[in-house]
Amino acid sequence: MEWLTDLQIWASLVTLTALEIVLGIDNLVFIAIVAGRLPLERQNRARQVGLALALITRLALLASIVWIIGLTQPLFDLFGQPVSCRDIILIAGGLFLLYKGTREIHQGLEGGGQEEAAGGLAGQLLLIGMTLIADGAGFDVPKGYIYAAIGFSVGVEILNQFAARRRR
Repeated sequence: MEWLTDLQIWASLVTLTALEIVLGIDNLVFIAIVAGRLPLERQNRARQVGLALALITRLALLASIVWIIGLTQPLFDLFGQPVSCRDIILIAGGLFLLYKGTREIHQGLEGGGQEEAAGGLAGQLLLIGMTLIADGAGFDVPKGYIYAAIGFSVGVEILNQFAARRRR
C-alpha cells in the first residue's frame, strides 16, 4: 500500500493520463477529417469503425508495453553491462525520437510556418528520447525530473499558444 503515497507513481499516472487524452483527441480529429471526406451516408459508419480501431490499437500498444517491460533476460554483455531485448528496444526507440526531434528542429529552422508548435514538440521528443536511451543503457534517471521538465514545457507551450492568438 506504499504506492498510494508515492508521488512519482501519481505523477506518472497524471502524465500518462494527460498523454492518453491528447492522443485520444488527436485520434478523434483525424477520424473526423477522414470520415468527413466520405459520402454523407458512410460517414457515421466510418467514425464508428475508426473509433473501434483506435481503441483496439491503443489497447494492443499498452499490452505490448507490458510485454516489453518483461523482456529483461540478458542476451549478452557489453562493456560489463548486461543487455536485454528491453534495453535494445528502449535504445532504438530513444534513437528514433532523437532523430525525429532533431529533424523537426531542423525543418523549423529552415522555415515551414509551424516553428512554435514544432519546437515545443521537438524538445519533448528529445527529452523522452534521451531518457529512453539512458534507461536502456542502465542509467536510472529520476522520473520526477522528467515529469517536471515536461510539465514546464507544456506550460510554456500553453503560454506560447495564448501569445500567438493575441498576435493574430
